[in-house]
Amino acid sequence: MRNEGDQVDSVSIGGQLGERIASGDATVAIMGLGYVGLPLAHVFLNAGLRCIGFDVDAFKVSELAAGRSYIRHIGSDWVRTSVDDGRFRPTSDPALLAEADCILICVPTPLSVTRDPDLDYVIATGVTISKVLRRGQLVCLESTTYPGTTREVLIPVLEQSGLKAGTDFHVAYSPEREDPGNRDFGTQSIPKVVGGIDEHSRDLAVQLYSKAVDKVVPVSTVEVAEACKILENTYRAVNIALVNELKMLFERINIDVWEVIDAASTKPFGFQRFTPGPGLGGHCIPIDPFYLSWLARREGMTTRFIELAGEINHSMPEYVVERTTMALNDESKSVRGSKIGIIGVAYKPNIDDPRESPAFAISEGLAARGAIISYHDPHIPSLPAMRSFKVPALTSESLTDDYLSGLDAIVVVTDHQDVEWSRVSSLAPLIIDTRNVVPPGAARIVKA
Repeated sequence: MRNEGDQVDSVSIGGQLGERIASGDATVAIMGLGYVGLPLAHVFLNAGLRCIGFDVDAFKVSELAAGRSYIRHIGSDWVRTSVDDGRFRPTSDPALLAEADCILICVPTPLSVTRDPDLDYVIATGVTISKVLRRGQLVCLESTTYPGTTREVLIPVLEQSGLKAGTDFHVAYSPEREDPGNRDFGTQSIPKVVGGIDEHSRDLAVQLYSKAVDKVVPVSTVEVAEACKILENTYRAVNIALVNELKMLFERINIDVWEVIDAASTKPFGFQRFTPGPGLGGHCIPIDPFYLSWLARREGMTTRFIELAGEINHSMPEYVVERTTMALNDESKSVRGSKIGIIGVAYKPNIDDPRESPAFAISEGLAARGAIISYHDPHIPSLPAMRSFKVPALTSESLTDDYLSGLDAIVVVTDHQDVEWSRVSSLAPLIIDTRNVVPPGAARIVKA
C-alpha cells in the first residue's frame, strides 16, 4: 500500500525496471499456466529470465513442480531443468507475486450463457495481484478481450491496492497468439503486438517481450492491441462461415466444395484458402467475435457480419447430425440404436485440447436421437468435464478391426495425423467425413 503523501516518479520507476530487464535480472510472473501461459514461461526461461508460474489448479502446479508438462505437445525436459535449477517456480501462493518485476495475465475469457463477455477470471486475477502489488511492477494482460477491458476493468481492480497505474506501476496489453501444435510458428517466432496505457508502460513491455520473442510490434494504445486480436479472429470466423455456407449450398447441387476450394487456391493473388468443418473449436474463434458484437451492442450498433457468421458456424454441428441421419437412412438404418464412433474430440489436429470442440455438440445431438456413441482420439484418453456440455464417462476406443467393422457409422471430426485413415476407410461401413481426409476404400463416404 502507498503511504499518504508519498511521491513517486514514474520515469525513474521505469528506468529501474528497464535496467533490470536489460540486464536479464528481472523476474517474470505468469498467471495462468495453460496453453498460453506455459509456452510463454518457456520462452522467457530460454531467454535467461527467472519465472514464477502461478495457477489456482493444484494439479498443474504439482505436475510442474515435479518437472512434468501436462500438455502433450509441450515437452517436459525444459520444465524439469528449470525447476531443478530454481529458475522456474510453479506455485499457488499469491504472495510470491510480490517478488516479480513483471506480471503477465494469461487466464481464460469465456462467454456467459447469454454470449456476453465473462471477465470473472480477469477480475479475480486482478484482485489477487492488487493484494501484493508494489511500486515499479509491470502488469500486462494477454487474455483475449474487447477493446477497453484493460483500462476500464483491470486497472480499477489493480488500483484497489492504493497504487496508481501509470505513476506507481505500469500496465500494458499484449494479445496472446498461441496456436497449439503449430510446428511452423511458436511463441518465440510469432510477432508480439504490444500496447500500453502510456508510453512508459508500452516501452517497458516492448523491452520485456523483446528479450524472449523474435519480433515485437508496438502500437499506440492498449485499445489498439485489444482490437487487433479481435479483428484477427473475427476475420477468420467470417471467412470460415462463408465456406461453411457454400459447402451446404454446393452439396445440394452436387458440387464438391473441397474441389472448388482447391481450384480457387491456384489463383496466386486475391484469394486466401479457408476450409469448411463441423463447427468451430478452441478458445478463440468461437468466442472472440462475440466480444466485439457485445461491444457494438453496448455502443448502440449491430455487427451484422459477425452475428451472421456466428449463426452459421454455430449451426454446423447440427448440420453434421442431419447429414449422419440421412446417410444412415440411405442404409435403411435408424439413428436410434445405431453404433456411431466419433474420431477426434480435440478441437484441431494433433493436440490434446478439447475446448469448445464441435465433437461434443455432435455427440450430444446424435445421442439425443438415440445413437450409441463412442469415440477415438489418440491425444485424449478420456473425456474431460466441459463447461458447456454434459460429457459421458467415456474412454478412447482403440481402432481395432472389430471396433471399426462393428460400428454402423463413423463421424470424422478431427483429422489427427496419428489415425491411419486408409485402414479406417477399408474397415468401417459408413463414414461421415467433415474434414475431407478419408481416402476412397470399402466404406461409403459422405462428406459433411
